[in-house]
Amino acid sequence: MTASDRTPTAFPYWEGIQKPGIARARTIVKRLTGADIFPTTEQAQQFCNDLFTGDPVAERFVDEVYRGETGAKTGRAMLETALTHGIDAVPDAPESMRALFEEFETVPDWVDPALVEQGAAIWRRWGTMLFSFAGAETLEIYTESAVATPLSLAGGYAGDNALRRFLETCRFWIDVSQPGALLQPGSAGRATALKVRVMHVSVRSRVANHPEWDTSKWGLPISQSYMLLTLIAGSVTPGLALWTLGYHTTPSEIRALIHFQKYMGHLLGVRTTWYPETATDSLRALAMTIVSRSYDSGKHGSELIESYPKAFAPRDGHRGLTRLREAYNFRINSVYAAMFMAPGTRRKYRMPGVIPWLFIPVLRLPLITAMELIRRCVPGTGAIVEKVMVKHRENWYQAQMKGREAEFDASGALRR
Repeated sequence: MTASDRTPTAFPYWEGIQKPGIARARTIVKRLTGADIFPTTEQAQQFCNDLFTGDPVAERFVDEVYRGETGAKTGRAMLETALTHGIDAVPDAPESMRALFEEFETVPDWVDPALVEQGAAIWRRWGTMLFSFAGAETLEIYTESAVATPLSLAGGYAGDNALRRFLETCRFWIDVSQPGALLQPGSAGRATALKVRVMHVSVRSRVANHPEWDTSKWGLPISQSYMLLTLIAGSVTPGLALWTLGYHTTPSEIRALIHFQKYMGHLLGVRTTWYPETATDSLRALAMTIVSRSYDSGKHGSELIESYPKAFAPRDGHRGLTRLREAYNFRINSVYAAMFMAPGTRRKYRMPGVIPWLFIPVLRLPLITAMELIRRCVPGTGAIVEKVMVKHRENWYQAQMKGREAEFDASGALRR
């Protein structure tokens, strides 16, 4: 460790690995497998350092354009023009904007287009199951103020706004996983990725300067390390966890997902000092996070966690097929929340009951398993499955949005 190394006080990793139970489990696994359940000391410290790191290139653009004389409204219009027609289409584009687009439009040498597309195809194959799983698994980390406070202050995922912001995130997932989206200049996927990156910068700056935020405790809002965790949450964790629901993701496919997420993260401004390149390293990063939890989010975490399933509940005045669809979405997402939250965590919050709805995924398991086996064994069926799932996820999204468009705009004031 060096003088510049630091760790947020609410991320007690170094204390956590000294706990007798954790140390004992670590020793046993090492003896049995020869491998560690945690990253190396150097990797762990790099992860901790990156909890204090943001996105300097995009931050300079936002500071100069959105918060400068140009203003947020004109800045967004400039961004749209550059994304649609290229940076040269923006008259007198400021240097910070040109630097952002030079970085954004340069494909790193390590990118393997075939692996990126394979990973995107897996997301398409999962359809709306990706949405449900991602929404449910995220609830577990809302116990941490480092994650809950920015979301609570911004207000997007809290209270009545929860469904709207979740659907915006679904639009992001759809756009970035369209065929060729991440590598095709001018694609909706690339445009959405940069808009989300700029949105993160806007939230990060305002939250970091808010009196409720304590940098010594939590590092930076939406830090490099927490952005890295979201990439793991889109690759290794669903690749493994969705086996419980019948979705079969092979080791080679998980490697493709990791690569797909790494490049997606690059477009989002993820520049971590240590990036887990394998499933085992990704699991070590998750293990590191698990032993570092503080469970300190209090009422802000409660609001976020409890708002999520409620967001799908039937609306007053809705009848017929619309109400039936809403009731199903509410029940099935409550079930997935119960499945993918730790029981000890879930018991602390007021969550909807899941009996008898828990039997829905149980009854679907043989059907999904059969579909997966047919997809793998019968030539041509994989493309059919993907086409059906892509159509279903788009129809589901449009039914939820009711004609509204995703905005990816966080320029408004914090809610407190």
